[in-house]
Amino acid sequence: MTKVLLAMGLGYSAAALSRRLLAQGWRVVGTTRSPEKAARLQAQGIEPLMWPGTPLDGALAEATHILLSIAPDAAGDPVIAAEADALRAARPEWVGYLSTTGVYGDHDGGWVDETTPLTPGTARGRQRVLAEAQWQALAAERGWPLHIFRLAGIYGPGRGPFRKVKDGTAQRIVKPGQFFSRIHVEDIGQVLDASIRRPDPGAIYNICDDDPSPPQDVLAHAAELLGLPIPPEVDIDKADMTPMARSFYAESKRVRNDRMKRDLGIELLYPTYRDGLAALLAEG
Repeated sequence: MTKVLLAMGLGYSAAALSRRLLAQGWRVVGTTRSPEKAARLQAQGIEPLMWPGTPLDGALAEATHILLSIAPDAAGDPVIAAEADALRAARPEWVGYLSTTGVYGDHDGGWVDETTPLTPGTARGRQRVLAEAQWQALAAERGWPLHIFRLAGIYGPGRGPFRKVKDGTAQRIVKPGQFFSRIHVEDIGQVLDASIRRPDPGAIYNICDDDPSPPQDVLAHAAELLGLPIPPEVDIDKADMTPMARSFYAESKRVRNDRMKRDLGIELLYPTYRDGLAALLAEG
C-alpha cells in the first residue's frame, strides 16, 4: 500500500521531508494558498491542494501520515479551527506538528530540554504553546500518534547569511550573553523521516544542532568563508531592526538535542553552523 503524506502548509521545512519521501515512492499532498506555489509543487511531484478553499475530507481520509506546518494565530491552530469535523474522521499512522523552541521563552543563555517548563515571552511563542496543547488534546481524543518537533532557527539553501555579507548590508548585532540555536533544513528532513520510521506517540523532540552560538559569530564566519571583511559590530541598542527581528533578541537560550539523537538514532548532517555554511557555499 502506498504511503501518503498530507502536509498542511508545505513550506521550507516540509519540503525537506517531502523530497525524502518522494524518493521512497510515497505520494505527497501539500496545501498552499498560492496558485504560483501550487504550480511549483506540482513540478516537484507533489500534489497541490489549495487551502483554505478546498475541503480536506478526501485528503485526510487518504492520508496515512499528516504533517502540520501552518503557523497559529491568537486563537490557536487554524487547521483545527476550520477542519474539526474532517480531522475527527482521519485515521493517520503518524502525525507530526512543527513547533518552535520559542515555547521555552528566555533563559539568559542557559540550557533547556524537552522537560523545561514552557514560559514563552513573545506572542508567537504563546500561540505555539496554545497550538501544541490543542493538537495534544485532539490526539488524546482521537487516539492519534502525535509527535511534536520544536525547531530552532532554520537555515539552508536560499536561507543563509551570505547574501547580506556579499552586498555589505550585514550587521553583527551584539547583545552580551545572547545565544541562538540553529538547524539546517536537511537535518529537519532526516529527523522527521526517522520519526516516521520509529514512531513514539506523544514524543516531543527539540530539533537543533550541537552548537548554539552568538549570532555575530555566525556572520563573522560567513565573511571569513567568503574572504570578505567581517561586518561591523553594532550594539543592539543602536541597531536598526524591525520589531520582528528585535523580538528574537528578547530571548536567549541554548537548546539540548540529546533526545532527538538518542531516541531517533540521528547523526546530524550539519552538527554546527560551520559545517552547514561550508556546505551552502560549496553548493553555490
